Amino acid sequence: MRYLIAVIMLFCANATAHATDDADKVAAISATLDKFHTAASTADWGTYFGLMSEDAIFLGTDAGERWDIPTFKSYAEPTKGWTYVMQERHINLTPDGHSAWFDELLNNEKYGTSRGTGILIRTNDGWKISQYHLTFPIPNDLAAGITQQIQVFEQQQKMGQN
Repeated sequence: MRYLIAVIMLFCANATAHATDDADKVAAISATLDKFHTAASTADWGTYFGLMSEDAIFLGTDAGERWDIPTFKSYAEPTKGWTYVMQERHINLTPDGHSAWFDELLNNEKYGTSRGTGILIRTNDGWKISQYHLTFPIPNDLAAGITQQIQVFEQQQKMGQN
């Protein structure tokens, strides 16, 4: 009986330690994302790009915006930054705790609601954003009209290239 109680207590202690470790990782990831948004808002490009892995990809709102770091830097550095304020965030860890994925609802003065999703990896230098994808969530009631406008736009672009 004592052995069974000891095993149960060890299991509970291990589960608690694991939950605490996961909570610490989620907090560190959230802090990384907060710092990322603050750096963008203040055009602190050294900090902003320093929070990304060397092979990171940024997927912008336009279908043509799949940017590696050098391409994204050339877009960002001449600007005064952009401000997206986090409204809601969800973070999930992989079972090994070395990477995570997230989604967040953001607010921007010009565009309103947007969504950021991405992947972070755990490095010796802390959590790094490996992929960030910014989108404009389209309400279902508006989707048909907007996607139709996009199709017309894309067709006009193709015709202009010929």
